[in-house]
Amino acid sequence: MLNYHSLKHIEILLVEDSPSDVLITREALSEARIVNTIHVVEDGVEAMDFLYKRDKFAVAPRPDLVLLDLNLPRKNGRKVLAEIKADADLKQIPVTVLTTSSAEEDIPKSYNLHANYVVQPVKFDRFIKAVRSIRHFWFSVVALPPTEA
Repeated sequence: MLNYHSLKHIEILLVEDSPSDVLITREALSEARIVNTIHVVEDGVEAMDFLYKRDKFAVAPRPDLVLLDLNLPRKNGRKVLAEIKADADLKQIPVTVLTTSSAEEDIPKSYNLHANYVVQPVKFDRFIKAVRSIRHFWFSVVALPPTEA
């Protein structure tokens, strides 16, 4: 089924400090055939600067989706998620926690802050399937609010 989201270019903000996880996520998104631009920031402070368009991110686009690691330097992903969801303008941006952590306390906290939680599979083929399911859910199944111009 074709819909608006399958036709538009998708802006993804990947908040990840591990270069190998950035590489594997880029490859998985490519394998999942998502027409996108992936913007990568390495810590929570940069994530918020990107979202608020501060400093070197002054002309950053508003992401259609944030893929967020929880274990980040300077400001961890839990604080980033809480800040995003507390902001009236940012809270409508979908956030998927994409992490290798399966800490039981993180899962309900993430859902309480209106984020999905995906444990990043170790095997690449399973990771591709996880990314495809993220793509399918966020860009084929659900209706998202329109992006601001």
